[in-house]
Amino acid sequence: MRRHAPACHALLAPPADPVEVEAAQEAMGLRFPTDLLESLACHDGITKWAALLPGRPPMSVAGILGHWQMCVEIDGDEPDLTEVDGYDEPWWHPLWIPWAQSDGDSQVIDMREGPGQGRLGSAAHDGTGHFDDGWPCLSTYLTAVADAFDHGTAVDGRVPFLTSKGDLWWDRPGATELNGEPLGPAPTTRTTSSPSGP
Repeated sequence: MRRHAPACHALLAPPADPVEVEAAQEAMGLRFPTDLLESLACHDGITKWAALLPGRPPMSVAGILGHWQMCVEIDGDEPDLTEVDGYDEPWWHPLWIPWAQSDGDSQVIDMREGPGQGRLGSAAHDGTGHFDDGWPCLSTYLTAVADAFDHGTAVDGRVPFLTSKGDLWWDRPGATELNGEPLGPAPTTRTTSSPSGP
């Protein structure tokens, strides 16, 4: 990203303040999984919206806490939102950590006890949570994203592209334009590495 989409790379925030991370965990009454802590130790989210990932953009520690508090408050006002009521998952659960979000829809880490602890799923602002097409953990998801940058592979059915302005974008394989502007495959290690041999 630094080499091929430098403007997008510049949107990655510096590492999160460990004191702020600890305070957020205390306020939420839960511990962040190791892979989220490691991610925040690299970047405290992004400084403004960009399609750096195939899903929702990652939030800062303040964003995680704020979104979680908002959902918990809504739950308190509408207790039936925490009930499954015929669905596999409720609208929200206080043991979900919203690590990425846009337009009120979040990608959550499920910290409930059990074999699914740490898995990644989605919580829509106008629907229920679901984990059917999620990931076993955040590190597995981020590894798949890194592999997509290296090899052009798909993540959740999307591959990385570069817009005509050099910004990163994720779309279905074979896409050729975005809003009428040309869209080209993002360079991979295969396309940018020097040929081996004599």
